[in-house]
Amino acid sequence: MAWIQEVLPEDATGLLRREFDAAVARSGRVWNIVQVMSLNAPVLRATMAQYGAIMFGPSPLSRFQRELLATVVSAELDCFY
Repeated sequence: MAWIQEVLPEDATGLLRREFDAAVARSGRVWNIVQVMSLNAPVLRATMAQYGAIMFGPSPLSRFQRELLATVVSAELDCFY
């Protein structure tokens, strides 16, 4: 099994701490998909900004439709996230 070094939420500082705090504010926890990017906080910040724009920004698709598309793609790719 692959192993990726990660920074635990309790050990995070600076930008990473702020990103982890934002993750907890969004969903009540730091999900693995967020924590796996912990070694590069600027990339984590950019990824979360992209996610926010895709899921919450202006779009002809409703929020429900966007979530449904994300769910279908994840299922098709056998992604357990």
